[in-house]
Amino acid sequence: MKEQVEKVINEIRPILQADGGDIQLIGVDEKTGIVTVGLQGRCGGCPHAQLTLQAVVERKLKEMVPGVTAVERV
Repeated sequence: MKEQVEKVINEIRPILQADGGDIQLIGVDEKTGIVTVGLQGRCGGCPHAQLTLQAVVERKLKEMVPGVTAVERV
């Protein structure tokens, strides 16, 4: 599961980098399906970060990786 999550995050990364941000995979809890990420650069302090996290990152991960239930930011 972790490898699949990493692959999807690497596909999303250029979108965030285009706006001066980035995303780092912190962990994947395969029992609960919760993916933990860190937002960096402009994404780290952006007021729209939570929206980006849910509308882009979480949606794409749930769509592409069976078992992902949520994405949390640390």
